[in-house]
Amino acid sequence: MEIEEHSLALKVMRLTRPTLTSPLPITCESKDLPGNLFNNALQTDPTSVDGAETLCCGQFLLLPQSPVNIYLGETFSSYICVFSETQEVVKNIHVKVDLQTSSQKLSLSSNPPTAELVPDDTINIIIHHEVKEIGTHILVCEVSYNNVMGMPATFRKFFKIQVLKPLDVKTKFYNAENDDVYLEAQVQNITMGPIYLEKVDLDASQNYKVTSLNFTTDGENIFGPSMLVNPQSICQFLYCLTPNDDGKILSGSTNIGKLDIVWRSNLGEKGRLQTSQLSRKDPEYGDILILLKEMPNFVVLEEPFILKCELINNCERTVELMLYFENLKGIAWCGISGKKLEPLAPKSKKTLEFKAVPLIPGLTNISGIKLLDTFLKRTYSYDELGQIFVVIDKSYKS
Repeated sequence: MEIEEHSLALKVMRLTRPTLTSPLPITCESKDLPGNLFNNALQTDPTSVDGAETLCCGQFLLLPQSPVNIYLGETFSSYICVFSETQEVVKNIHVKVDLQTSSQKLSLSSNPPTAELVPDDTINIIIHHEVKEIGTHILVCEVSYNNVMGMPATFRKFFKIQVLKPLDVKTKFYNAENDDVYLEAQVQNITMGPIYLEKVDLDASQNYKVTSLNFTTDGENIFGPSMLVNPQSICQFLYCLTPNDDGKILSGSTNIGKLDIVWRSNLGEKGRLQTSQLSRKDPEYGDILILLKEMPNFVVLEEPFILKCELINNCERTVELMLYFENLKGIAWCGISGKKLEPLAPKSKKTLEFKAVPLIPGLTNISGIKLLDTFLKRTYSYDELGQIFVVIDKSYKS
C-alpha cells in the first residue's frame, strides 16, 4: 500500500521547566593535560559571575532528559508547529487539537484557517490545559489543507500522555455528641520530588461552617512558615465542622464538603486538586439524649457543685420521663430520685440543672443519671457524661 506524502509536517513538543540539580564543575590545574581549557569554558559561560565561575546558575538547571511525568491537577502545556516540506505555497491550512480522555473529548484549539503557508514559514500554536483525570490521555492533532494541486488533504498524529496521581488523601471523621464533626485529613506526597503545599482548605457544604485547627491562637501555621513535603511524606490537617442551623438536633447532614489543595513543585509549577464530595455515616443516636453543657473545671472534695445538661427528645412523639439518680463510685447526687419531668415535645430540648458532691479526689467520671420513658417502659442510662477533676483543698484551684 502506497503511503500518501504530505506537503506539511507537524511537530509537537511538551513545554516544561528544567529541574534543579547539584552542579559538579570540572576544573583542573594549568599544569594538567587539558591546561586552562575547562577553566576558560566556565569563564565564558554567559551565566557565570566573575570570581564565582563554578557557581553559575546554568549549572544548577537540568533540561528534561526523558518524558516528564504530568500529575493530576497540573497544567499541561505544549507547543505545536506546522511547517512546509515543499517549496510550493500551501493554502487553506487548518489545525485542530483535541484531547481524548477515558470519559470525554476536549477541544484545545481550533484556530481559523491560515490562508497560505510559504516555504520556511511555520504555524505555531501553544496550548494549556489543566488535567482533571487520571490515566492515559491522547493528544490528537489534525491538519487539513489544500495541496499544491488544489486538492484537499488531511493527516493526523496521536501523542500519548500518562497522567499520574500526585497526592494520596485519606480522611477520618470523628462525631461529637454536640453534632460537631471533626475531620482529619492526611495528605501524602507520592510524586518523585518535593512539593510545597500552598493551601489546604476545606470547602464545607452549606449545612456546616468550618473552623481550621491548623493555626495557633496567634494565627501562625502550626507547620511553620513553609509546608515543604518530601516524597512519601505525610502532613495531617484537622478541621471542625459545626451545623449552621441552630434548631437542628442530631440529624446532621452526611455531605461534609470538599478539600481544596494547591501546591507548587519543581520551579514553581502550580497544581490544584479538589477531592470528591466527602461524606460521613450519619451517627445513630438514641431517642432520648443528655449532653453535658456546662460544669466547672475543678471542684473541691466533698463540696457540692452545679452542672448543666441538655435533655434532647430525638424521636417523633412527645415523651414523659422519670428522672432517677444512682450514687456510683466517686459521685453523690443531691436531689429527688424518681422525679417526674415535664413532657418534652418531639425534636425539642430543655436544660436540666443538677447538684452533686465529689467523694474521691482526682479525675472522676460523671455518671449515675437514668431516665425512664413512662410510655415504653424503657430506661436510658448515662454513665459517661464527662469527667471532672476533684482537688482536696481550695488552694489547688489557684
